[in-house]
Parts: sequence; structure tokens; C-alpha cells
Amino acid sequence: MHIPVLIKEVLEYLDPKPNENFIDATLGQGGHTKEILKRIKPKGRVLGINWDKEEIKEMKIRNPRLIIVNDSYVRLKKIIEEKKFGPVNGILFDLGMSSWHLEKSGKGFSFQKDEPLDMRYNRGDQSGLKASEIVNKWNEEELVKIFKDYGEEKFSKRIAREIKKAGRIKKIETTFELVEIIQKAIPLKRGKQKRIHPATRVFQALRIAVNNELDNLAKALPQAADILAQGGRLVVISFHSLEDRIVKNFFKQKAKENKFRILTKKPIKAAPEEINFNPRARSAKLRAILKIK
Repeated sequence: MHIPVLIKEVLEYLDPKPNENFIDATLGQGGHTKEILKRIKPKGRVLGINWDKEEIKEMKIRNPRLIIVNDSYVRLKKIIEEKKFGPVNGILFDLGMSSWHLEKSGKGFSFQKDEPLDMRYNRGDQSGLKASEIVNKWNEEELVKIFKDYGEEKFSKRIAREIKKAGRIKKIETTFELVEIIQKAIPLKRGKQKRIHPATRVFQALRIAVNNELDNLAKALPQAADILAQGGRLVVISFHSLEDRIVKNFFKQKAKENKFRILTKKPIKAAPEEINFNPRARSAKLRAILKIK
């Protein structure tokens, strides 16, 4: 079951009130939205955006005050115009993957399941590259760059070299094939001592590259700021330093323009109690701003 992270903190900083309207830009399984809907009764609505059509079908939450859109948040302004949704009192971005993607999607997001290397949130987008196409077609230097930039992987060069070496013998098509190559590339001592799985950073980097996640976030944040009504709040939960840096710098820029006030001087992190029952909350960081003009 997917457990939404930092739910108490999300509600505190979004501060939903009866009859207000909110956007969940990363609807996922609707965990945060379910709680927001309770607080904005009787007439408040949530517009939920999910890029993955297959995940929407699996969602358990249904509510007449929830408008679900199968699209990417990079088109946030267009979506709002098309749905004639507003005024918008708050927007939430939870940039983490839902448990559904790891456990049920079959798209190769998890290095603990043997699945095709796909990693596209939107499999219907034929223009999008699969993860298998990146590892098989990109050259060694390009792989080093994404593993280093998007995964902050210390052994990027070794891993990229092993991938290209293995690819000359046989195409890499599945998650377990890639995991085996990564484990061969990383020194045994590091692999044993490191708390995280040796494939974690490479899989993260590939997912970001496949879905263009960082560019999409940088394009979506200004749209969110424009859409918000005066007194509206923007809350973003990030899960690695690259995302958090984009959010932090954007919030600082908005505060300098004197149109927003930063509500979180430092990122809010999960309490030890939450981490105990939901380990994925360990790396979550929440930042929030308030629109004052």
C-alpha cells in the first residue's frame, strides 16, 4: 500500500479550508488528495494530474470533487485553462515515485524485480526514450554524464564502461541484466558496506533522464506561481538534492521579487516515527511558499 509522505506537514503548510480549490500536480495514488478533500468540504475541489494512464486505472480514490487529468504537470497552465479550474488556493508537488510504480507497474523502475527496462511514466508517448534505449544506444561519455549529474554516482565511469562492454555482446533489455552489470562494476567492498543498493543511483538517473524530470520541474514551478491566487500556497516535496536545489533557488528568486514569502527557512524532514513505518520518507524534503501579491 502506498503511504503518502509528510502528510501532517503537507496539510499544515497547504492549510486547506472549506470550499477552497487545490491542485495535486503529482496525484499518484491520491494519498495527499484524499486528506485535502476532507478539509475542503462541502464545495472545495482538487484537480489531480497524473502522467501515467495505467496508474489512474488502479487508483482506489474516487470523489465527485476530484477532477483527474491524464497529463504532465509541465502543461500546468494549459490544463487549468482547459478545465477552467480556479481560483487556486494551493498546489502540491510530491516528486517521489508512488509504490505502485515500483511494485505493480512492470515498467522496470525497481532493481528488485526482473522487468523490461522501460521507465516511461507515459508509455503511450512513442516519442519518449525507454531506459533500455539509453543504455544500449548512448555512448559511454553520455552515460557517465547522466549517472554523475542525475544520480551523483561515484563510480559513473566504471559502470558506463561495463555497460558498453556488456552491450557489445548482448543488448541489455531487463532490470536484472543491468543490475548484474552495475554490481560487477562497483568494488565489492563498497557494495557490501554501502547502506543503499549499488544500483539505486543509476536507476534514479535513468528514470530522471527518461522522463525529463528536472527540466519539467523547472518549467512547471513558474507556472504554479502564476496560477496561485493571492494568499495561495505552493508546497513541494523533493527526494534528492538535484530537485531540492531547483526548488530552493526558485523559492529564493520569488521571495526577492516580493511577491512570495518563504514559509520554510529550512526544508522540513520526516520525524523518526514516520521513517520507522515509512522508510521512503527518509530522504523527503518539504519546502513551501505563500503568495502575498
